[in-house]
Amino acid sequence: MSVYALTPLAKADIFDIWCYIADDSEGAADRVEQAIYDACALVAQAPLRGHIRPDLTPRSLRFWTLTRYPNYTVVYRAETAPLQVVAVLHGKRNLRRILKQRP
Repeated sequence: MSVYALTPLAKADIFDIWCYIADDSEGAADRVEQAIYDACALVAQAPLRGHIRPDLTPRSLRFWTLTRYPNYTVVYRAETAPLQVVAVLHGKRNLRRILKQRP
């Protein structure tokens, strides 16, 4: 069983993503939301699967881009138990600025 925890901000990210997509299609929003949860479970099984991005943050965060929806990236701390998802972001957003503002 893969164990992970979403920070309150990561939960808010997922909610915001769902709401944005649901404006056009609730079914599509549900599919993207499920893909996000599936990606979180996947990286929780093998936390080093994601890659580091020193160009975005000096912190020990890892990034995993959703395969089916490559516009979305799960940002997490691999060294925590359970694995801590700190953000779920659209790639067109200013990831560096957003991550700098998050604990």
